[in-house]
Amino acid sequence: MALTIDVRFDARTEFELHPAEPQDPQAARRWLEEQFVTLEAEPTRASGKVLIADKVLAVAIAAGARRFRDDPDWAARYAAAVAGALGKTVVTVDTASGTVSF
Repeated sequence: MALTIDVRFDARTEFELHPAEPQDPQAARRWLEEQFVTLEAEPTRASGKVLIADKVLAVAIAAGARRFRDDPDWAARYAAAVAGALGKTVVTVDTASGTVSF
């Protein structure tokens, strides 16, 4: 199964990640939660409710393009966690527009 996780920061900054396989869904959700807390990510909804897609987006925003560029191991874990947590093979995380699509 081919996996593609595309993380876009702006028109010139995009990371197309291809994890070998998705992370186990429960482990993926745990990892995203840990990163959400560690990176002090901000909830994207005014209500404060944080759905898994919101965590995917918030973690990417908090990590920033530099983290994706400078830490390929972290980026690979992020991609595997996104694929596992969302259960999708193709995901686009667009930080500029604040959307996650699959």
